[in-house]
Amino acid sequence: MMPGAGDDGVGEDPVDTADESPVDAADESPVDAADESPVPAATEAILEALLFVADRPLDRADIARLMACDRAAVDALVGDLEVSLASRGIRVIAAGDHVALATAPDAGPVIARYVGAEPGRLSPSALETLAIVAYRQPVTKAVVERIRGVDSDYALRSLAHRRLVVDLGRADAPGRPILYGTGIDFLARFGLSTLDDLPPLEADTAGPLADLADAAGPAPTAPG
Repeated sequence: MMPGAGDDGVGEDPVDTADESPVDAADESPVDAADESPVPAATEAILEALLFVADRPLDRADIARLMACDRAAVDALVGDLEVSLASRGIRVIAAGDHVALATAPDAGPVIARYVGAEPGRLSPSALETLAIVAYRQPVTKAVVERIRGVDSDYALRSLAHRRLVVDLGRADAPGRPILYGTGIDFLARFGLSTLDDLPPLEADTAGPLADLADAAGPAPTAPG
């Protein structure tokens, strides 16, 4: 949080700056100091610390800017940290360009006891909807409903409330329907590092799903 917001000097005439008070100068100095302070070399430990204090998943471009390195270096450090933490209680999860730390899936029951409640279980209809979104994304509600054969509005809204599905934009189609996909919370919930870690569908599931998806039309893509 930038200090000094709302101080008395905010509304002063910008022309009369020669006699600026020490208090006003101090209010602005932390921002300049943060921008000009020396940045330590980009290391795996620095990346871990940055992800640890972040209150949200960080974009790789933001990580590169904050650590004063290029994107290739960030990608390499993320991979190294993922390997280093693979057997630890904290794991690296990545969804597209976003990276975060999450607790290991096998620690879930103990963490649930600490917070005092088991995570809410998903209903069969929600799990079915989530599976379609995960394997078919980006996908519209209409395509999900054609595959399931039932109205899926409540299931999608419930999954969106839990942040297991996210809005990926709008389809380039009449009415500009929402495109649904999975985000980083989905990966954390199911102990995945990337979508590539999704288990392959069994033949008796993949076949019917592909047939129904073909009948529903090609998977829509986000414009642009």
